[in-house]
Amino acid sequence: MWHDARALNATASTLLAATLLAGVASGVWWLSQRPMFTLRAVKIESLYGIGLRHVNELTVRNSVLGKIRGNFFTTDLDQVRTTFEAVPWVRRATVRREWPNQLIVEVEEHEALGTWGEGRLLSVKGDVFTANLAEADDDHELPAFTGPAGSEKEVLARFAELRAWFAPVKLVPQELALSSRYAWTVKLDNGMSVELGREQDKNSVKARVSRLVGVYPQLVARLQEGRIDTIDMRYPNGLALSSAALTVPADATKPVKPTVKKKTTNKTTKHI
Repeated sequence: MWHDARALNATASTLLAATLLAGVASGVWWLSQRPMFTLRAVKIESLYGIGLRHVNELTVRNSVLGKIRGNFFTTDLDQVRTTFEAVPWVRRATVRREWPNQLIVEVEEHEALGTWGEGRLLSVKGDVFTANLAEADDDHELPAFTGPAGSEKEVLARFAELRAWFAPVKLVPQELALSSRYAWTVKLDNGMSVELGREQDKNSVKARVSRLVGVYPQLVARLQEGRIDTIDMRYPNGLALSSAALTVPADATKPVKPTVKKKTTNKTTKHI
C-alpha cells in the first residue's frame, strides 16, 4: 500500500474530506448554540384567522413555554405540537419556525355542540374532549348526548336528522341517547321523551318519527293543556304515551263485582 501512490492519494483525500466535514459540522453546531438562536417568543394564532374564544394566548404560552426544549434549530416541532394539542379546547395545532428565534403555533379550537356523558363535551365535528363545562355553555344551554364509545359521530349525525324530522311540528331535540343495545331515545324541548328503539333498517327510525309527527297535533288537541311526558314509538302500528293529564279513577284498581239480576215472580192474591 505504501508503494501505491494512487491508493495513498485516495486515502489522503478521504481523510481530508472527513476532517473538513467534521470541521463544518462542529462549526454549524457551535453556531446553532449561540444565544441569538435561543427561543425568545412563541406566537399563537388562529388556524383559520378567526379569533380564539376559549384558548387564552397568554395563559397557554406561559404554561407551555417551560415544556419546550432546545433552541430555534434543535426544538422538536412534533413535541411542541403534541404539547399544545394537550391544552383544553385545542383540537389541532401546527408549528413552524420563524427566523431567528421564534415559533409560530396555529391553533384550531374545538367548537362545543353539547355535553357527552359525565363531564365531557362533544364538538360539532364529533370529537369528544375534556374542558371546563362552565366555559362551554356561556351562551346557551347545551344539548346532552350519551352513547357507547366510538359512536360519537353516529350520534352527531342522528341529532342533525332528528332536528330536521321534528321541525314540521316545531319541536327541537335537547337530549339524545344511544343505549348499549343501540336503541335511540330523544328528549325534546317541550319536555317530552320519545323512545324510538333500534334501527332495524336505514329507514325504520325515520318512519317512526314521521308517524309521530303526523299524529302529534291530534294528540296535543286531545290532551288540551296536558303535557305528554313519554311516547313509545316501538310499536309497529301504534304508540303508547304517558301524561299527567291522563288520570286513572281512584277506584279503578278495585275488583269489579258481577251484577246479578234478581228474578221477579208474579204472585196472585186470592180474596175470599
